Amino acid sequence: MNKLKLEVEKHEEVSTVHHKADTEKWIFFCHGFGSNKEGSYETRCKQASEAGFNAVRFDFRGNGESDGKFIEQTLSSRIKDLKSVIEHFSPSKYALFGSSFGGKTVIHSLTDLEPEAVFLKAPVLFNDTMQEYEEIVREKGSFTHHGEKTIDMKFVRDFQEYSFHEAKENINCPLHIFHGGSDTTVKFEKTAEATKKINANIVLRKLSSESHSFSEKAENELMEEMVYQLDQSF
Repeated sequence: MNKLKLEVEKHEEVSTVHHKADTEKWIFFCHGFGSNKEGSYETRCKQASEAGFNAVRFDFRGNGESDGKFIEQTLSSRIKDLKSVIEHFSPSKYALFGSSFGGKTVIHSLTDLEPEAVFLKAPVLFNDTMQEYEEIVREKGSFTHHGEKTIDMKFVRDFQEYSFHEAKENINCPLHIFHGGSDTTVKFEKTAEATKKINANIVLRKLSSESHSFSEKAENELMEEMVYQLDQSF
């Protein structure tokens, strides 16, 4: 495991961890809106590395150990961070994983990236998933999530520049989605609706009793299926 800081722009760095494998197969993991690269991402990367994949996890700017403040981050900055991390390692072939808002980051990065496969966990696809946050920001000027994660109109204005209906046209690789049927943060029904609009090879797996945060059993199922599908993709 190799930990490093990568400069992305304006002398700002993102904290990155590379779980090495002696292969040319890579997967990059993107965390959600208010989380970071630790916890389940460390576990996933360890499992992916043991299965023969170079696995990379990192904190988006404003999160975890990366530079910047949360209020300064946007969807655009997250896409920039992901692209910069991939460019640093320069893999010939790779896959992407995104959870929740990390899923939205991955989907909108496909304008410029060409992964072999994409794996999403409870992804934010339609913009109206964030509507409650946006309405509070427009009314009060800001919204604070998890007690310390604040967004303002800068985030909202940037977010509105991105459309799922445009992004879906750039999905040209196998897409695997895992979603809890009891998820109240990002509703399964929204993901099911979105997948009907995507013209690509899609597998949507509903884990009926799971919420937005998966149980250990569900996480193991996700990783087993993902490793299997990764082997088919490379």
